[in-house]
Amino acid sequence: MITVRPVLEIPSRVGFDLWPISDAEPYTFLALDGHLASNEVGTAVMALAACNDIDPADDRPPRPDDLLGGFLHGLLTMDPLFAAGGLEVIDTDTGTRVVPGCCSGLEDRGDWWDVLDGGACAAWFGHDPSPSVELHGSVVRLTADSGADTSQWIDLPATELRLLLAGAEQDLVNFLELAAGWAAERLPDHSERVSHALVQALTLPPRN
Repeated sequence: MITVRPVLEIPSRVGFDLWPISDAEPYTFLALDGHLASNEVGTAVMALAACNDIDPADDRPPRPDDLLGGFLHGLLTMDPLFAAGGLEVIDTDTGTRVVPGCCSGLEDRGDWWDVLDGGACAAWFGHDPSPSVELHGSVVRLTADSGADTSQWIDLPATELRLLLAGAEQDLVNFLELAAGWAAERLPDHSERVSHALVQALTLPPRN
């Protein structure tokens, strides 16, 4: 069976105590859906805030002095937002796993649709490893590391991949609903802005 899941890369959490998070290992991936525990949602929000935690160097307002407001500042003011991660594809029959590479973001997943719709013959999603997606007629090849001579790959019909990608989008919708409730409980003073930022970070614009 082939699965496609939206995932976030977990950054280092040393010293983080602004809200409860899980004990997920740094630089592993957390799959997003509507079934996460509260501390896993907290981990996802921490990850998104951390990868946008950049000191203002443009016309953004200055960083607040309080720890919570300061940590959330990039998430609430950056445009566009970066969501380190992407789509993870697993063939449970063979154990082949295609994961996002370094510098890949969930916001790049529209490139998968571009390949399926004929707008691009191939797409790459980061490096070390360097996963790629290529359309060959009615079949899509997902290569775990296009920079390796002996890389594994997954072949599947384009029609099946469309359904799997739609399922991944629904996982993100379900996660955003879950995260809105989490923000209302854990970050009541920032919940509306945090929920809006998560939607901005994780929702693809409509395809033409």
